[in-house]
Amino acid sequence: MRFNTLNRCRAICLSAIVLVVGISASHSYASAEPTLTLKDAVAQTLERNPQLYQYTFATEMFEARKQIHSLRPAIELELEMENFAGTGDTQGFDGAETTLLLSSVIEMGGKRKARMSLVDARINKNHWEQQAATLDVLGQLAQLFIEGLATQANIDLANNSLNLSRSLFRAVQTRAKRGATSEAEVMRAQAAVTRAELQLAALTARLKRQKVLMVRFWGDTLPTFNRLNANLFEFGKNESFDQLYARIKTSPSLQVFASDARIKDAEVTLARASGRSDITWRAGVRRFEDTGDSALTAGLSMPLFASKRNRGEVKAALAERNAIQYARQDSLLRLHAKLFEAWSLRNQNMDAVMKMEDTAIPALEKAFQLTKKAYENGRYRYQDLVAAQEELLAAKQALIDAATNVQISQVLIEQLTGASLSQ
Repeated sequence: MRFNTLNRCRAICLSAIVLVVGISASHSYASAEPTLTLKDAVAQTLERNPQLYQYTFATEMFEARKQIHSLRPAIELELEMENFAGTGDTQGFDGAETTLLLSSVIEMGGKRKARMSLVDARINKNHWEQQAATLDVLGQLAQLFIEGLATQANIDLANNSLNLSRSLFRAVQTRAKRGATSEAEVMRAQAAVTRAELQLAALTARLKRQKVLMVRFWGDTLPTFNRLNANLFEFGKNESFDQLYARIKTSPSLQVFASDARIKDAEVTLARASGRSDITWRAGVRRFEDTGDSALTAGLSMPLFASKRNRGEVKAALAERNAIQYARQDSLLRLHAKLFEAWSLRNQNMDAVMKMEDTAIPALEKAFQLTKKAYENGRYRYQDLVAAQEELLAAKQALIDAATNVQISQVLIEQLTGASLSQ
C-alpha cells in the first residue's frame, strides 16, 4: 500500500530523520545476519503506515468539496397550474392557467469564490498537518530505533560484564584451591556470574520487544531482522540555538497555525459575502386555456436586511481569527522552551561522551587491569577487584546513556525544526 505523500513533506522528513543516528557504510556491522537501517525503516513507514495514509483520503475529500463548491446555482424547472377543478367557470380545465417557469439564483458578493477559497485553505491546512504528523510518526520511530541501538550496546556491555564475571570467578576458584581465599568469596563470585546472566537475558528480551514495537510502524507484527545497523556514537554537527530557533518559525507545526489563520480569513470573507442578498430570478410562459392565449412571465426577489442579520456571524469569525494569533504566539513560546531544553541537553551529553571516552573510561580500564593483576598476586582483596570492575562497567553504562540522550535530543530538535543536523 502506497500513499502519495507530498514531495516537500517527504524531503523534510527524510532529511530530518534518516541521518539522525549517523547511518554510514563505514560503520556497518560486518555480519551476514539480517539488519535494519533507519533509512529502510523510514521508507517502509512512509509507504505503509496506516496513520499517515488517512491524509490521502482527507485530501480527496477536500478536492471533492472544492468541486461541489465551484458549481454555480442550479437552474430549476417549475410547472404551475391555477384555476382548475373548481366550480362555475373554473370547473374542469377550461379556465385553467398553466405556467412553465425557469428559476435560479444570482449570487452576490463573490460567494462562490469565497467558498472555493475556504476549501483551498482547508486543503493547505491538511497539507501541513500531514507534514507535521509525518514528522511526529518518524520522530517516534527514530526514538524507538535509538532506544533499540542503546539496548544493543547494553547487550554488548552485558556480555562484557558476563565475561569479566566468569574470569573473576575462575580467578577466585584458583586462589581458593591454593587456600589463599575463602569459600564464601567463591560463592559470591558465582552469584555475580548468575546476576550477569540474568541481566543479559533481560536486555535480550527487551530488544525483542523493541523490535516488535518498531515493525508496527509499517504494519508488520513480526520482525524479519536480527540487528539494527547504525552507529550510536556518531553525532551530527553543532549549530547555535538562534539558527535552530529561526527554523522553527517555518516548521510544519507553526504552518498549521498559519493555515488556520487563512481558514478564518476565508470564513470572514464568506460571512461578509453571505451578508449580500442574492437575487432570485424567474422567467417562463403562461397559457390561458379559456382563450388559448399565451404570455411571458418574469420576476425578481431578494431578502431584505440580510447584512444586519449576518453581522453576528462576521463578528464571530473575526474573533476566532484573532484568537489564532495568540494561540500561535503561545505555541511559539512553548516550542522555544522545548527546543532550548533539547539543545542544552544535547550539548551537555555530547560533552559528557567526549570526556568519558577520552579520560574516564581509559583510566578505569587501566585501574581495573592493575587491580586484577594485584589481586592475582595476592596484594588486593576480592572487594577491591569487584569495586574496580563495577566502576568500569558503570562508566561504560554512563557513556551509552549519554550517547542515547544526545541522539534522542537530536531527534526532538529535528522534529521541531524540520531539518537535519546530520546533513
